[in-house]
This record gives sequence, C-alpha cells and structure tokens, in this order.
Amino acid sequence: KQENSDTVPGMVLPFEIDFLSDHKVIRTGDEIPVVITAPEERLGAAVTAMNSIYRNSKANVVFNIVTLNESVVHLRTWLSKTDMKHKIIIFDPKILTGKISNDPQKVEAVKPLNFARFFLPVFLPDTEKVIYLDDDVIVQGDIRELFDTSVKLGHAAAFSEDCDSASSKGIVRGAGNQNSYIGFLDFKKEAIKKLGMRANTCSFNPGVFVLEFWMERNAKEDLYSKTLADSITTPPMLIVFYKHHSDIDPMWHVRHLGVTGAGNRYSPQFVKAAKLLHWNGHYKPWGRASSFSDIWDKWYIPDPTGKFHPIRRPAEEK
Repeated sequence: KQENSDTVPGMVLPFEIDFLSDHKVIRTGDEIPVVITAPEERLGAAVTAMNSIYRNSKANVVFNIVTLNESVVHLRTWLSKTDMKHKIIIFDPKILTGKISNDPQKVEAVKPLNFARFFLPVFLPDTEKVIYLDDDVIVQGDIRELFDTSVKLGHAAAFSEDCDSASSKGIVRGAGNQNSYIGFLDFKKEAIKKLGMRANTCSFNPGVFVLEFWMERNAKEDLYSKTLADSITTPPMLIVFYKHHSDIDPMWHVRHLGVTGAGNRYSPQFVKAAKLLHWNGHYKPWGRASSFSDIWDKWYIPDPTGKFHPIRRPAEEK
C-alpha cells in the first residue's frame, strides 16, 4: 500500500477462458488459490509440485504462478499439456531496487523470485486466504486440508514452526541452531535489540508476506545473520510475525529432504505418510544426489520443449 501507484511488482496475464474446454475434469466449491514461483531454470520443479497438488485433491485449485517475463512462453507451452487451472503473474524485479543486498556472495539467494512471496497482497488483492508454496515440494495430502488450517484471531498467517517435529532438528554447521530467531537475525544490531524479541524464540519456515520496510533497512544496515546466507527471505518474516502467527500440522511440512543425510533421517514409511515433502537444502529432487527423488519423479511432467529434464544416475550406478 505504500508503493507509488505507478510502481507495480507484477501483472496478471489475462486468463485463457478456453483453456479447459477440451478437458473433462470438473471441480466444484470455492477456489483455493495457491501461489508458486517459477524461475526459468526451475520450471520443471514448479510444474511437478503443481501436478502433485492437483492430482491429490478434488478441490477447485487455481495456481497463481509468479515468473519473469522471459519464461512466460516456455511456461505456457508446458502447462498447455495439462488441465491445471492457472494464472500467470509476471514479476518485475525493479520493485526490489534498494530493498535487497548487492553482496556478490549472495547472488543465488537474492534472485528476484525469492522475494515474490512478500507481494502476495498485491498479486491477489481481493483474496481472503492463500497458500504459498516453494517449488521444491511435493504434496501428498489433499490441499484443501492445508487451506482449512485455522488461523487464530489476531493472526495474519500460519507457518510450520521449526521446533515442532522430527523434521525440525536441523543444525547448520558453524551457524548454531537454525530453529530459533538467533540463527536468522543479528541480535547485536541496535535495530533488532529495540524490537524486544527473544533470541531463543522458535523460528518458523516462511510462507506469506512481509513489510518492505525491513527489506530496505537490511540493505542499509545488514541486520540479518551472516551465517545463513541462503535464508535471507526468512528474517523479515520472523520480524513481522513475531508471536503473531498460527501453526500448521507438522506433517504438512516435512522438510530438510535436501540436506546431507536426509535418506537416513527419515524412514520410507514416514515419508510416505507425510502430507507435504520439502527438499529445502542443497540437493533438489530433480538433481543427481537427492534422497527420495523417486517420489518426485512420480509427479514429473516432461518438458515439451526439451529444455528441462531431471538429472539421474545411469541405471548401472543405482
């Protein structure tokens, strides 16, 4: 709301009315809006995540896919091979000017679409409730259940806390405990001290939006912890939703599948029972060295252009 009227972070492309005309799928009930980002090099991840959501629910799901202008044609071509109801939102990176760090060591972390979640109220101004998901997930439960998560009076969002389940025991080497606020924010900075937050408060995995004020302050004062360079989207959300967020069922966010040793952390039975799997970490399920990539493969839709394909070990190496 504080942005100038001529500065918009993205635009929604007109929805193709005839998109579903040749398909027999009929879904009833109120729309369940799901937002997911789709950078060019990870379009396959977004499409696969969407497919897992769509095939495991009869709900009237509408995907709001946030991408950059150069990926629109590729994305449309891919989605034309599916019956998933969707809208494409073009994100304008100019909106981030002065709000994110120019540190060359954080090039991967500061890619524009990493910050798209902060603009959900702008993308969907008339929507009362929305689900935001990262692209490196697979949903095995009915997304309606997640959408129906109770958000307490006075709260604006629901997250999965980092102290609430077996998937939350991740320790970042050299960084201390990633389950608390001190792992994400620099409590030596005066601006953080003045907020009166407890450093040992349980952190949460982010998913909705944030006040841009804190993005601007960090670019100038470097308020976020340097030990977690790949988590720069988490700190501002921890600030905004400090003690003002509700919790979601831990089985709706079984994470750390993308870290070393994930295959030993979880049993196949536990992974099968999980309602949402998240490969946060270095190893992605479309890559060569990921754990439980066979689950991801189940929902993968081949790229009709041939640009994207998962990397797999030769059969003799398996």
